[in-house]
Parts: sequence; C-alpha cells; structure tokens
Amino acid sequence: MSVMRRVRDLTAANMNERLSQSEDPVSVIDQFLWSTHQEIVQSEGLQRQYAVHTEHLYRQWKDAQQWVAKREQQAVTALKAGEEELARLALQEKVMHETQADNYGKLYEQSKQDLAELERLLLELRSEYRTVYDRRQFYVAKMESLRLQQRLNSKFGSGGPDTARMFRTIDDRLTDIELEARSLRELRRAGHETAYADSFAEHSIEQELDAMKRRLQQGGVTDA
Repeated sequence: MSVMRRVRDLTAANMNERLSQSEDPVSVIDQFLWSTHQEIVQSEGLQRQYAVHTEHLYRQWKDAQQWVAKREQQAVTALKAGEEELARLALQEKVMHETQADNYGKLYEQSKQDLAELERLLLELRSEYRTVYDRRQFYVAKMESLRLQQRLNSKFGSGGPDTARMFRTIDDRLTDIELEARSLRELRRAGHETAYADSFAEHSIEQELDAMKRRLQQGGVTDA
C-alpha cells in the first residue's frame, strides 16, 4: 500500500508541474480528475477482492483452530481408552493444524491491515477528488469572470470613444461653418454697396451732363 501512496504523490507532483506550465489549468485538472476517478474505480474493485479474500482467510484460520481443539479432544479420549497410538496420531494432526492455524492467522492479520489501509486510501482519493473538483469549479468561475472583464475593458476601457474630444471637434466644425456664413454675408453686402455706388455715380454723371447740355443751349457755357 505504501507503493500506491508514493504513486499518488508522484501523480500530484506531476499535476502541480503541469499546472505551472499550462495556460489552461482547467484541462489539466480535468485530466487529473479523470485519472483519479479511474484509480477510485480500480481501488473499489480491489477493495471488494480484498474483503472476500480476508473473509476467506478468517474462515480458514478459524477452521484450523477448530481442528486443533477437535484433535486434542480426540487424543484425550484415545488416551483414556488406553489407545496410546491413536492418541499420538491425534496429537500429530493437532500440531499440523496448529501450524496451519498460525499461518492462516498471520495471513488474515496482514490481509486485514491491507484492507484497512486500502479503505483509508479510498477515503483519501474520494476526498481529494472532491477537493480538486471544487477547485476546478472555482477556476472555471474565475476564468469566466476574467473573460467578462476583458470584454468590458475592450468595450469601455481606455480604447473607447473620447466624448469630450468628439464634442470639441463638433464645436470647431460649427465655428468654421459660422465663420464661412459670416464671410459670405459680408461679401454679398460689399457687392451690393459697390453696385449702389456705381449706380449713384453714373446717375450723377448723367445729371451733370444734362445740365451742361441745357447751359449750352442757353449759351451760358464758355470755354475754360
């Protein structure tokens, strides 16, 4: 059983090493859980075999003890009856059954200890499986939280739209449009004023020319 314990220690150490090197701890944990589940199933089968074998050794041990008591009683009976040779044979078989009883007793005690250690190991395996499974569920929840946080950061983080800058750009554009409109109004006003001035000058010239014509007709204009 100590060999099984060392194997389990090596398996756990290997998982810890793979976890430190893997970017996907859940897949590593799933493999460990699958391996542990297989060990539990195999250990349960071994436990059943050990239980049957231990019970068989116990019956053989008790059976040998009963034969020891029976042959001893037969030796006493034969000796009382004056059958010394039969008594001797009975005692010889008693010694043989005592040896068997001693051997079966040792096997039974060893098997019983192995069975107890196997049951303890099974309890550890089940507890370990439950602990690792719960840890797996925590990792899954944590990874989902990190994934959602990444989505949140990508949508509303520093890379998102700059609202203040957007409104400054709109204000600048509206100011440009306003300046263009004001310039056009000033140009149109200047054009109207120039046309009016030209029209007024032309009208004045025509008036003066008409006046000069009238003076010439009246003979009132002289050369300078």
